[in-house]
Amino acid sequence: MLKLAGVFLVIMIIAGIFGFVIDVAGGLAKVAFFICLIGFAGSLIMKALNRG
Repeated sequence: MLKLAGVFLVIMIIAGIFGFVIDVAGGLAKVAFFICLIGFAGSLIMKALNRG
């Protein structure tokens, strides 16, 4: 019974680490998305100004 509790403890720790890593990766993806969106809008504005 104690071995089973130890196995579940290890699984819980690993799941917590993976959850944290996935959460951080999601946050970085959101930041990168907004940076790319701002860059895309900026390039569209520059193209529109150059044509005018």
